[in-house]
Amino acid sequence: MTAPLVTVFGSLHYDIMVEAPDRPRKGETVTGHAWQPKCGGKGGNQAVSAARAGVRSAMIGAVGDDDFGRALVGNLARRGVDSRFVRVAPGAGSGMSVAIFDAGGDYGAVIVSGSNLTLGEKDIAAATEVVAQTAVLLLLQNEVPEAANIAAARAVKAHGGRVVLNAAPARKLSGELIALTDIVIVNALEAEFLAGVAVVDTLEGAAEAARMLVDFYPAAIVTAGGEGVAYCDRDGQAFALSALPVKVVSTHGAGDEFVGAFAAGLARGHRVEAALAAANAAAALLVATPERQREAI
Repeated sequence: MTAPLVTVFGSLHYDIMVEAPDRPRKGETVTGHAWQPKCGGKGGNQAVSAARAGVRSAMIGAVGDDDFGRALVGNLARRGVDSRFVRVAPGAGSGMSVAIFDAGGDYGAVIVSGSNLTLGEKDIAAATEVVAQTAVLLLLQNEVPEAANIAAARAVKAHGGRVVLNAAPARKLSGELIALTDIVIVNALEAEFLAGVAVVDTLEGAAEAARMLVDFYPAAIVTAGGEGVAYCDRDGQAFALSALPVKVVSTHGAGDEFVGAFAAGLARGHRVEAALAAANAAAALLVATPERQREAI
């Protein structure tokens, strides 16, 4: 396969998606009306999104020796992602999640990381071929051990590549990983955690959080859901884009679609503002499309 422009190192989860009138409270049983499986995980979703946006992408990850794992690898290959460096972890189940969607399209989820927790330097070493060729972009997320992310970032930086960290889910990050990151991408809740701000629920709040994150990262992107996205970097560039008005069907996967599409834009050599505009549009299209129709996007 031709050398990738975007390499994703991260998680693969087999998702069970449940549709219900509302999400259950503690101790409550809610009667749902439909369910379906979906191949996901932040890493897998972002690799597929980058490929869907038209750039060559590769995935470094781990799955279990089970039906879920085989489905996850098959999905990557079917969607045009180089999956040669997805390892089968003996004795570990594949990562999975259960997501419950309410009538408004919002959701809550529980993930079981499984084989994703086995990722480490050995996986980077095994993927030296693809790491050495990733001169444009490496995408990372927080669904795998931080030591593994650091190893991946070091390897790509050694070959002159750039590192984009989608710091999700939110967790405290080491100074070493922060120092290896070129661009950090977070949503409103993650921005509140990392930037130490009270509430990010407006585009202005997202812009302020991005400015605060630049104290730690060379560049920061903060998404604020239906409000839009804000960008700031140490070169003095700062701007915000409003979200595109669409009828929301489901917000599931919107953040990953945004990240993958943004990476694809950078890989094509687009300026940051153009890459963000394309990512904004890709996320809007996704949330307006029913889950069963998304593979056709």
